[in-house]
Amino acid sequence: MASWSENEEWRAGIDRLSENLDYRFRDRSRLETAVVHRSFLHENPGAVAADNERLEFLGDAVLQLVVSDLLMKRFPDAQEGLLSRLRASAVNEQQLAELAKSIRLGDCLLLGRGEDLSGGRTKISILADAMEALIGAVYSDGGFGTASAVVGRLYEPFLAGIETSEPWRDFKGALQEWSRIRFGEMPRYEVAGETGPDHDKTFEVKLSVGDREVRASGRSKKEAEQNAARRVLKDLEAGGETQGKGDHGRQK
Repeated sequence: MASWSENEEWRAGIDRLSENLDYRFRDRSRLETAVVHRSFLHENPGAVAADNERLEFLGDAVLQLVVSDLLMKRFPDAQEGLLSRLRASAVNEQQLAELAKSIRLGDCLLLGRGEDLSGGRTKISILADAMEALIGAVYSDGGFGTASAVVGRLYEPFLAGIETSEPWRDFKGALQEWSRIRFGEMPRYEVAGETGPDHDKTFEVKLSVGDREVRASGRSKKEAEQNAARRVLKDLEAGGETQGKGDHGRQK
């Protein structure tokens, strides 16, 4: 990439990207390849050796493994279904594009003229792919431990946000505690119906607590019970009845 490596503005952007990533590449060419979009290679076949698609392929695999490991360590009580949903939200295009924006990856992208003029530097799909390629480049340059550390730093705000977000609340546990204090008894759950084929069932649950009775559905009995408890808690919170009762917890 001699011609582009001599471009001072581009070199400065690459240096900032490395600083924002908090990682210094031993082989700078890996970092440079990570920002080459296929449109640039198509229009400038002699200017670069390769685009970033192979690194993107590698980075996708690295991200899946590292994020899975981070989630399992951060939330040791979470069930597989919840972990899968959290991982999906962590590595989707939107989240990856947000990470790319946070380190100004778009500023450094080498794009074809048409792609650049059409706003390619801010396109979610291009930013997400480049973010995966960058992780692939880190892995290629420094190994799994280094890639894991870099991904861990990037995802720290995301992981911290999960702990205070609504999907992580244990609605059943919160309602159980409230009911025990208020009525001296546990909420009662009853399966009211099932629909759909065996491999894709939807369950309806009836929840009774005090003088309240609600119904809710879910793709499993546990999910339906959580949804029913959530409905009751929302009503209670709206009326200020759960204040001070410790209604937050981890989903079991």
